[in-house]
Amino acid sequence: MCISYSKKSNNIKTSTLHSDFTKFLTFSGLMFSMIICAQSSDVFKIDYLNIPENDTGIKTQRYKFLFNLPIKLNEKKDYLVTGLEYNRFDIGYSQDFPFDKKELIRFHVVDFNLGFITKWNQNWNLVTIVTPRLASNFTEGTVTDDFFFNATATFWKEKADADKPYRIVLGLSYNSTTGLPVPLPLVSYYRRFHPKWSFTLGIPRSNFKHHITKKHTFEMALFLDGYFLNIQDDIALPDNQLGSKISLSTLVGAVGYQYNISKRMALYGYFGRSFLQEGKLRNNNRADVFLLNDESNLYIRTGFKIGIF
Repeated sequence: MCISYSKKSNNIKTSTLHSDFTKFLTFSGLMFSMIICAQSSDVFKIDYLNIPENDTGIKTQRYKFLFNLPIKLNEKKDYLVTGLEYNRFDIGYSQDFPFDKKELIRFHVVDFNLGFITKWNQNWNLVTIVTPRLASNFTEGTVTDDFFFNATATFWKEKADADKPYRIVLGLSYNSTTGLPVPLPLVSYYRRFHPKWSFTLGIPRSNFKHHITKKHTFEMALFLDGYFLNIQDDIALPDNQLGSKISLSTLVGAVGYQYNISKRMALYGYFGRSFLQEGKLRNNNRADVFLLNDESNLYIRTGFKIGIF
């Protein structure tokens, strides 16, 4: 059951539709966090996201910096991967809520990645990564509740030199921000079925690409985005509830363009809209206590990256 505030009745109301959507995004959000944050294929990225104001009066900007350093350990091509990712979220509110919003304006996420890549057999690579995370508004330094832990283990098979190149990722992932005590499955499949066309099927991202030339690529994509963050000073809500966490889960459809500076280096941009979306406050038990945002938004994102594929 999700709880939201109604300006017309000036009280709290429940929504079964929001509850069903929450169950869907709890599982899907895990896949997003583990692949994108803990198992990124990028070694360097600068990324800017703008989600303009919608009917609820909320707008979000995100600034991302990522750096991963692969270190070759031996002639077997075993690699140690160390890395850091930083995200800053700036959230604006143009409408009134029945609580003080000053604790909900700026948030920070810091991930420390430590991974190991080894050749499992002739066809498969094994990738294991652990990612301690700090995610909070950091109004009073750091506290215990700011700390989260993510981990993933996957088998990765790739045939880049085949007539129709493909890549398969199969594994398990664990994310402490979901509150689920067990690892969940992770699956992704990529195929370049024509010199100018390719697709990826999986969670958190599926896409269909047209490779016009080596320099220019257009894309249609469906993917998950969002965050889960600690609020250091609890927000006092109606009906004696306390908001201790803030989260956003959204399913986005977008068109994208990528300019390939080289085989591994690119500039990119996406323009789209969320189909499903929930921004909400949660209590210390991670139960929903206040619905902030369930209206669609535009989604505008651009950046620069250096990747391994």
